[in-house]
Amino acid sequence: MDMKDLNKSQLIMLALLLSFVTSIATGIVTVTLMQQAPESITVPINRIIRQTVEKIVPGENKSTVQTVVIKEEDLVVDAIAKNQSTIFNITKQSIDDSGNQIEVSAGKGFVISKDGVIVADATLVPDKEVYFVKNNSGKFKADFFSTDKAGFSFLKIGAPLDEKNKLTYTIPTFGNLDDMKAGQKIIVLGNSVSSFIYDGSKDLRISGAKSNGGGLVLDLDGDVLGMVLSGDTASFISISAINSILIPAEVPKV
Repeated sequence: MDMKDLNKSQLIMLALLLSFVTSIATGIVTVTLMQQAPESITVPINRIIRQTVEKIVPGENKSTVQTVVIKEEDLVVDAIAKNQSTIFNITKQSIDDSGNQIEVSAGKGFVISKDGVIVADATLVPDKEVYFVKNNSGKFKADFFSTDKAGFSFLKIGAPLDEKNKLTYTIPTFGNLDDMKAGQKIIVLGNSVSSFIYDGSKDLRISGAKSNGGGLVLDLDGDVLGMVLSGDTASFISISAINSILIPAEVPKV
């Protein structure tokens, strides 16, 4: 049959057949040449082919969801650790029955300002006497400078009893009882560690024993909500009430 006798459809079919045969022949020749070619030529070509395929057919995206379980006891441990260096044991000079000079406990206190001011229970730290404060960095003299009718007093950390002691402490993060919700846990760092569930009442009922006097009251984030008082006026004083009384300009220089 002469090519001139083919119609349009037959010409198209013939062109497709020739293209198919050519592609097969090209593939066979390419494979043969690739098998015979040295690695210096085949490696770059294979890399280009692989990258092209990866762009056309991207790999499956996988995401991993990891569930982290935080135990409540871990939060309590972290809250206590966060405030260890801000808490001071307070003692004061006294005279025993034999007339000897001794030191007796005056509860606990915690640093409330960068000036080294400690807030304490006014029942245990009522007025100007000889006071000492102690934390992990050492033991220091403390000067009484004011008390408030709400039931707390202020001391200023003074000179170390041992020159080797270097005073270190941290200022706690202040929380807000108004932000607490019923059902959340409150931690009390007095002579021992205790906790209770907040019932929504701003009038916290905490043991006012002298052993707890000056103890920190914290939320689970370790933020200070207030302090335990051992006096008759109240068993708890909020940190906002304490801060409202402490005016930096009134802090004496030691």
